[in-house]
Amino acid sequence: MMNVMGMLKGHPHLVQGTAYAVLFSIGFCHLLNDMVQSVIPALYPLLKDSYGFTFAQIGIITLVFQLTSSIFQPFVGLYSDRHPQPYSLSAGMCFTLAGLVALAFAPGFWAILVSVALIGCGSSVFHPEASRVALMASSGKKSLAQSIFQVGGNGGSAVGPLLAALLVIPYGQHAVGWFALAALLASVVLFRVAGWYGLALAREVETRKAGQHAVRTLSPHTVRLALGILVLMIFSKYFFNACMTSYFTFYLMEKFSLSVQQSQYCLFAYLAAFAIGTLLGGFLGDRYGRKYVILFSILGAAPFTLALPYMNLGWTIVMAVLTGLVIASAFSAIVVYATDLMPDKVGMIAGVFFGLMFGLGGIGSAFFGWMADITGIEYVFKVSTWLPMLGIVAAFLPDVRPAGRKQ
Repeated sequence: MMNVMGMLKGHPHLVQGTAYAVLFSIGFCHLLNDMVQSVIPALYPLLKDSYGFTFAQIGIITLVFQLTSSIFQPFVGLYSDRHPQPYSLSAGMCFTLAGLVALAFAPGFWAILVSVALIGCGSSVFHPEASRVALMASSGKKSLAQSIFQVGGNGGSAVGPLLAALLVIPYGQHAVGWFALAALLASVVLFRVAGWYGLALAREVETRKAGQHAVRTLSPHTVRLALGILVLMIFSKYFFNACMTSYFTFYLMEKFSLSVQQSQYCLFAYLAAFAIGTLLGGFLGDRYGRKYVILFSILGAAPFTLALPYMNLGWTIVMAVLTGLVIASAFSAIVVYATDLMPDKVGMIAGVFFGLMFGLGGIGSAFFGWMADITGIEYVFKVSTWLPMLGIVAAFLPDVRPAGRKQ
């Protein structure tokens, strides 16, 4: 990482081609950002035992975190479309840092809600602007660039529970404070990236004047229809993913009598597969078209999810890994497809879809927590595994490819 920071030091000259140093830097910061955020659900078994929380209270914690991570994102994106602020990326990490320190010493339910809300605010600032930087650094390889950015986040989400199992579960809630160092490191790296971002903004203005971002014009009705389908795909993907990330550990502990640490390792396997699938989706999206990646990713996961609740422990883990590998490939394609629909509002679109990702995930977690209290955790998994079947609707997405080019 120090080599990457060295390449960014001193405001390097912008060159033709994909700016991989910037992409990997943004991806690394996304890893750190989502790593510390993924500590929150990894803490749930510890918090439940320490404070006697119900599943509904666990769902409310997730809901508050996800809503603060989502509500502000479209507004941040809309503002950055009009008034880009390169150094806001670094400043936003201060919210995350403050939230982690507060969470480490939170004495009860309400203090925990405030702590996760601060972490969520940091995420609201980070995702729209960082996604814009990734697309600006892509040089046309937009799905690949978005995937490199997103795989950092998915990798962080996978590493977070593993670190929580190794550090937080054995040493208690105060150990969360060590993750504040990750937020501090991300702030430093993003400060370096901001220099490149400022120069790239000037180039983007010139490119827009030259008309190089034009895509085939679609009617407003077609754009609205496509955006509605994409929202449905986000709902299907992240409602299911919320069930996995928040309650998969509880499911494994209840059905197979695993320990907390053993269940965290299994969750890590799912999230690691999720990260790999994200990167794979970027390659496939640029090569074969984003519409088909979205269709394959959501609907293609259905056979594995439907089988998951009826398997023994070994096959349950296999089905979870295959599900993560397939279903993860959609998000980068969805974001880039949406920015192709509205190329003059990249920040707002990124904010909306990252916001939906967090918001729907939070609502899903709260909903499934409420359902688990009433019906039991195993029934919840039987219900959630039908969600990827909604992926069939992606077949109705219009083709938004520029003439003569693949998406």
